[in-house]
Amino acid sequence: MVARETFTINDSPFIRSNQGPFMDDMSRRGFIAAATVGAATMPTSPRAQGATADGPIPIRGGDGADVLGPRNPAREAQDRWTVAPPKTDHGTLPNLKWSFADSHMRLEEGGWARQTTIRELPISKAMSGVNMRLKANAVREMHWHKEAEWAYMLKGKARVTAIDQDGRTFADDLGEGDLWYFPSGIPHSIQGLESEVDGCEFLLVFDDGAFSEDSTFLITDWLAHTPKDVLAKNFGLPESAFANIPEKELYIFPAPKPGTLAGDRLEGAGPVPNPFVHRMTAQDPIRTKGGTVRITDSSLFKASKTIAAALFELEPGALREMHWHPNGDEWQYYLSGKGRMTVFGSESKARTFDYQAGDVGYVPFAMGHYIENTGSEKLTFLEMFRSPNYADLSLAQWMALTPHALVQAHTKLERANIDGLPTRKNLVVPA
Repeated sequence: MVARETFTINDSPFIRSNQGPFMDDMSRRGFIAAATVGAATMPTSPRAQGATADGPIPIRGGDGADVLGPRNPAREAQDRWTVAPPKTDHGTLPNLKWSFADSHMRLEEGGWARQTTIRELPISKAMSGVNMRLKANAVREMHWHKEAEWAYMLKGKARVTAIDQDGRTFADDLGEGDLWYFPSGIPHSIQGLESEVDGCEFLLVFDDGAFSEDSTFLITDWLAHTPKDVLAKNFGLPESAFANIPEKELYIFPAPKPGTLAGDRLEGAGPVPNPFVHRMTAQDPIRTKGGTVRITDSSLFKASKTIAAALFELEPGALREMHWHPNGDEWQYYLSGKGRMTVFGSESKARTFDYQAGDVGYVPFAMGHYIENTGSEKLTFLEMFRSPNYADLSLAQWMALTPHALVQAHTKLERANIDGLPTRKNLVVPA
């Protein structure tokens, strides 16, 4: 008698028996085809299907071979589509994935920062990102950038302050799901507030892939590199007033607990005309059978002139429909769940990637792609664009709104199937 035990590898069902492991019926998203050699009644070897108990191997049907040299199974398991790509992948596309787990951590008293820029992900030319953590009361010191700064609050609470070129002021408190945007050159600060997570964590996105968090213009750095007699003259104070200024940048540092928000809202020349904060998750979402979508661009968040964004929540098995963007590269950040994306780059080039929470994805300008939830929980991710407006083109809608005889001549689909295509974008297709 054969004893059997069911287990999974990379979400695919297997059976272990006293006659060895073999693969059970694969899901429709199984990353390897059933072997076609041998009797139909014989169990199929997982080695012929691209997987073992140690993780994926580069075998697809009769193609490929196992790895004889050193391996990193844990890392390979995170990128099964790189190890054993689907047959539809072809040609050479650049790497379109980076995990913040691979980014260098800058540790400071009161928090940390890590970044994903063109240095970590060379294809990321249009945008870059920084993941930052501030403990309660810790401050990301007063500073400004050459680049515009867009941010999404991941956890906790923070207070931001800024002024514009006309001396108009801004101060506000933010929580999870809120955004801020500071145009290039606008000086600002960020301070963690007391919360259930002891401060806050957030994602910063900049409208230049070559951005470096180390190139920020910091107030302490400037003061430390200005002669004290010049400081005295500039501020109308004695030189002795500057005896204790820091000798180098503070960057992130602990500070006193801030006062009330009302007290921090200094008058100046009045408030900025377009608030630098937007409550993204408070927006009414676009609801579909497969999930929800929130689109935030300059039509809603008027201050955000160079970055548009969308927040997607896909139910298990749902698909961010096949589409492309006519207004720039796409920078993605995965908040929760697991998914896969295939990017079509013309010239018969296509490549598939796996993504999970903490990963960055990238789609170069105008390349076709889809994103599918391959996990058992919701897949939540952000799409960002260096553009004031969000725009996409749906493959299904294009076909539905093109003369159907012409579409049929291209695709060889049955006319009834073409006639039934949706004339409105689905955005998200249910499982």
